[in-house]
Amino acid sequence: MVVQVKPSSNNNSKTMDGSQQKTEANILLLGAENVGKSALTVRFLTRRFIGEYGDIESIYSHSDKIDGREISFNIWDSLYPQDSETAESVTEKHLQWSDGVILVYSICDRSSFEVVRQQVQLIRQSKKGSSGPPVIIVGNKRDLQHQRAVSGEEGRLLAMSTDSSFFEISAAENYHGVLLVFHELLELIRDARALKKGTVGIKGIVRSVSAVFGRRRAE
Repeated sequence: MVVQVKPSSNNNSKTMDGSQQKTEANILLLGAENVGKSALTVRFLTRRFIGEYGDIESIYSHSDKIDGREISFNIWDSLYPQDSETAESVTEKHLQWSDGVILVYSICDRSSFEVVRQQVQLIRQSKKGSSGPPVIIVGNKRDLQHQRAVSGEEGRLLAMSTDSSFFEISAAENYHGVLLVFHELLELIRDARALKKGTVGIKGIVRSVSAVFGRRRAE
């Protein structure tokens, strides 16, 4: 079973640069260590689950065809800095690079949930005048219900309060849930780009109209 919550949105467009057949999406994974970020990434890329990983920060590339479009995913599997402040785990470089962010915590580890809470707040506060990139909060290790330390309701409330999507999944047991996370983020990235493109177009029209009326007043 996969639990999903979507953020509120005023934009229902599901197209991104309609004439463009190939799309590139830079996806950043954040969260504490040992929550399954690498397992989630590799599960998406290969469909296989691998439980043990070393402390390696990597950027993976993966191409897929979705809705008739070629999609190029670039996935930055980041490391959480040990013995440092959470603020140092979300950098300007991260946010400039990413089109969308997946924040991962373990439902068995409350401290990892608190890391995600701080990271999503940092992301939302970092962009003055905008909410920043689309964010999906993922509660991983849903298969370990007997060790649960964070309720699903807490995850949903955090997502709702930060205009994020929310999933509870098990990367170990359910490939489909992992696939849903990445495909949902792609849709959010499409929406954000379409909205940004529309906003730029409106600003251009306003500037043109202002220029015309400005010339008329001068005449």
